[in-house]
Amino acid sequence: MYQALMYEYADDYLERRTPFREEHLALLRAAHGRGEVVMAGAFTDDPGGALLVWSTEDPDVVEDFVKKDPYVAGGVVTSWRIRPWNVVVGGTGAS
Repeated sequence: MYQALMYEYADDYLERRTPFREEHLALLRAAHGRGEVVMAGAFTDDPGGALLVWSTEDPDVVEDFVKKDPYVAGGVVTSWRIRPWNVVVGGTGAS
């Protein structure tokens, strides 16, 4: 089972993220190293946002990340949502 974390960014997120970026990426890389984050990245169209895919059945794992994420605390992320994601092709899902 996967969890999809969707972030919505502030309009001026490119300017605002700079002081938080390295800490955000370190937190994300640590979660990836533990096998919790499968992949993560920003959307390339407007409005700005990101998708972070988590390999866990427990949304609390994802919510704990959000609570620690400097992008959230610093206002770079204006809203976020966690949704369970049932993969049917690829990953560990059925094909």
